[in-house]
Amino acid sequence: MDAIVMAGGLGTRLGMGEKPCVELLGKPLVTYVIDALVTSEKIDKVYVATSPATPNTGIIVNKLYGEHVRVIPTEGGNYVKDMVQAVETAKIEGPVMIVMADLPVLTASVIDEIIDSYESSDKPAMSVFVPISVCKNIGTRPDTIFNKDGELIVPTGINILDSYKIRTEQEYMTLVLKLPELSLNVNTVDDLKMCKEMIKNRKDQ
Repeated sequence: MDAIVMAGGLGTRLGMGEKPCVELLGKPLVTYVIDALVTSEKIDKVYVATSPATPNTGIIVNKLYGEHVRVIPTEGGNYVKDMVQAVETAKIEGPVMIVMADLPVLTASVIDEIIDSYESSDKPAMSVFVPISVCKNIGTRPDTIFNKDGELIVPTGINILDSYKIRTEQEYMTLVLKLPELSLNVNTVDDLKMCKEMIKNRKDQ
């Protein structure tokens, strides 16, 4: 399965310039997601979709990864439109994982777990969520909340779609994982601090 990292957002709430380029423990945010995908046993090619709002992100990715990770410039301004453009430009066939660039505590093992669940399902698409209780436990405040069979869940920014039907609405499986690392999208300075602590604690263990 191929993967596209969506790295074209403005990052206005964080207020530190291009969000994918913001440094966390000496590394740009986007590299944490790329490294997790590259080391995943289930991911083949990795692409990074940038926009006019994130020109330096493409420069950094090209410098650090060269031909191993392809940068795809999109028009920007519309997440779904940019995603479709990236998938079609990359000429991806079959299922594709779409991942937001602001998930620095994502790991290869979690990616593999998500893909295993997708491969055992009968749906063409999958959306990954965490229970709102996970967000509350670590102190994050989600922007979007869904009610699934009476359970409040929060989207993580990770989806798997059928690239052949990328321009159409797809029936999807809802995967709910009780993993704190999936609830940490970096939108604020406090989010950045929490990611820093989680990564440092992981290294110390």
